Amino acid sequence: MTGTRASGRINSIVGGVVGGVFIAVGLLGFTVTGDHSFAGHTGGDLLGLFQVNSLHTIVHLAVGGVMVAAAIAGARAAKAVNVLIGAVYLALGVLGLFITGDNPLNVIALNGADNGLHLVIGAVLVAVGLGADRR
Repeated sequence: MTGTRASGRINSIVGGVVGGVFIAVGLLGFTVTGDHSFAGHTGGDLLGLFQVNSLHTIVHLAVGGVMVAAAIAGARAAKAVNVLIGAVYLALGVLGLFITGDNPLNVIALNGADNGLHLVIGAVLVAVGLGADRR
């Protein structure tokens, strides 16, 4: 495989891997959401750090599905989706700094760990989306 061909797939690879992780996290989320409201300020502790409720878990599944589908569709689709989802996650990470806890806007049980992870995921996806697979 040539360097050009491999570099043309970075967005697809990153999107597929990150999307697959989102799907796995979404499925795992259902194991800890049973005693919590569908959309509320609190959720079950996933991996001992991240609060998730059923709505948060469904969002993970949907985002993961979109990312995997875009990765399968090809580098161009994956690039666009990586940038879009990355930008949304960056915005969510910033917004989450202001709406954690009992804020009425906190319907997906955001906590500090979620916010930090959202900022990192957003930054990585935007950086890959804008920096890789340039033609």
